[in-house]
Amino acid sequence: MTTTVSPESAARMACQASGLADRSLVRLHEHATSVFLLAEEGVVVRVSAISQRQQLETAVSLTRWLADNDFPATEPLDVPQPVAYEPYAVTFWQHYPQPPKGAPPAEHLGGLLRAFHDLPAPPLPLPKYQPLATLKTTVGSSTYLTSDQRSWLVGHREELLDAYAQLDFPLGHGHIHGDAYPGNTLWADHGVRLGDWDEAAFGPREIDLANTFQGVRFGRSAEELGNFNYRYGYDIRQWPGLPVLCEIRDLHTLGSYIRRADHGDAAAAQQLSYRIETIRNHDGEARWCAA
Repeated sequence: MTTTVSPESAARMACQASGLADRSLVRLHEHATSVFLLAEEGVVVRVSAISQRQQLETAVSLTRWLADNDFPATEPLDVPQPVAYEPYAVTFWQHYPQPPKGAPPAEHLGGLLRAFHDLPAPPLPLPKYQPLATLKTTVGSSTYLTSDQRSWLVGHREELLDAYAQLDFPLGHGHIHGDAYPGNTLWADHGVRLGDWDEAAFGPREIDLANTFQGVRFGRSAEELGNFNYRYGYDIRQWPGLPVLCEIRDLHTLGSYIRRADHGDAAAAQQLSYRIETIRNHDGEARWCAA
């Protein structure tokens, strides 16, 4: 008899294997990654696809190094990890309870990225940043997308990769977070920490700045963006490559929605169709929601 492993069962087995009591396990949210909280232990349990195991190992090693260098990254638990239970890999992180005042403003991320980019190169290999690396496979295997949507997405991806290859990056290349946007910051210890390091890479520094500007899709104001630039110390709005990176980010966000739609998530499917429509119509002002 075949036993199907769910994200929750993988989380519970990983907790037990790591000596953590799983009785207080509750789901926090599910998007690209399933995230649970061990309330009694003060631990966040993240369940990712087993295909991301190498990236998770890098994230754990990198954040341990960042902690040793006094950079305020979210910290992994001091246990061997990731823990694999096919088809998932599980990691454990310190929990930072969030106050009711809302998420940290974008300016905090600007300061964090400035400090992160100013650090010496970490003593571990980082993968080369490759935009839209997995989207083609995700699109090709989707059971939700129509043939027309699939064809357009593959073609638009190629167009953006061609445009990306022509860009000059004035900030140079180095270690990048890869998924830096204000939603990945947390209040903690009378300050702010930067989390979700699964996409850490070696690449153009502009990647870490452009994601916040793609946030106009979610109502980010001109004042917020100006404060973000000020804290980082560079106005990326003056760089002509910014629209290309924002369009790449637009397309990148579709991946998790495609996978969720394939599994019957009606809200994700609705938001996915709306996002594709607005991108195809070149509607850069359309507002999206995080369904």
